[in-house]
Amino acid sequence: MDRHDRPQPYASSPVFDQHNLPDALRREHRTKPGVWGVVRALDGHIRLCFSDGSPDQHVAPGAPGLLLPDQPHWVYPSEAFRMQVDFYDIAPDMKTISADIAS
Repeated sequence: MDRHDRPQPYASSPVFDQHNLPDALRREHRTKPGVWGVVRALDGHIRLCFSDGSPDQHVAPGAPGLLLPDQPHWVYPSEAFRMQVDFYDIAPDMKTISADIAS
């Protein structure tokens, strides 16, 4: 599959770090219905925590985390990190996203 044939994010968050991560992201919140999120650690690592019974995801450079539509979650970051969230209106292909990050 050509890179242009894959789902592309329609928006991305600002880059957050330990100094500017909003408190709201450290508390439970949700993605919107019909919206998937791909959480990327640019430096350091973060833990995505879920209150719907899903296991925590450990996100690090090259190992993004997936947020499902309307999924309750919060971010638990390491001391020093940089992260960004990409938003999709169709399910992203995590295998190709991980491969693109690694290359």
